[in-house]
Amino acid sequence: MNNIKFIEPNNIEKRSFEIIQEEMGAIHLEKEIEPIVKRVIHTSADFDYLDNMCFSKNAVKRAKEALKNGATIVTDTNMAYSGINKKAVAKYGVDIRCFMAEEDVAEEAAARGETRAAVSMERAAKIQGPLIFAVGNAPTALIKLYEMIKSGIFKPEVIIGVPVGFVNVVEAKELIMSLDNVEYIVARGRKGGSNIAAAICNALLYNLEQ
Repeated sequence: MNNIKFIEPNNIEKRSFEIIQEEMGAIHLEKEIEPIVKRVIHTSADFDYLDNMCFSKNAVKRAKEALKNGATIVTDTNMAYSGINKKAVAKYGVDIRCFMAEEDVAEEAAARGETRAAVSMERAAKIQGPLIFAVGNAPTALIKLYEMIKSGIFKPEVIIGVPVGFVNVVEAKELIMSLDNVEYIVARGRKGGSNIAAAICNALLYNLEQ
């Protein structure tokens, strides 16, 4: 207990980001991606994200423009949905949708032999207006997005592809990064999660005016 330092509650997050910067040492990130990568590290305490976060050329710019224009963020889990700051989305008139728990989605997925995540992506593609997809759990969601984009069915503004796991996770992320006409933010490799997807969305929202 003697080594525990008292930090005022309002300063805990500030001090956390200071520690992250200290441990980054001489590593410098591009200005537009820095707050995103740092918030992911803050969420996970995992500095591997310094190396595995991949951003397409205009991903951050496109995401911010879409959010300012009242985009809909589509998540593949209710956990990611819950983790996105509701005050921040309300400020900009952003909507958040997740179809995973809807009964008819489960029924359709079972009837077709698809995953609920894949059917959810099909439902989301019908939403009017700019779309940002935040996928933190299901590689089948990314695969379905890839298929629909390649087929010319629709084109989202940005795909945040950070599912975690072992089966088809790496491959699904690489598919998204192979698209030459879609902006993406991807955590390459096996790491990620719904908390990471939400953290990226929050980082974009918190820095929307920068």
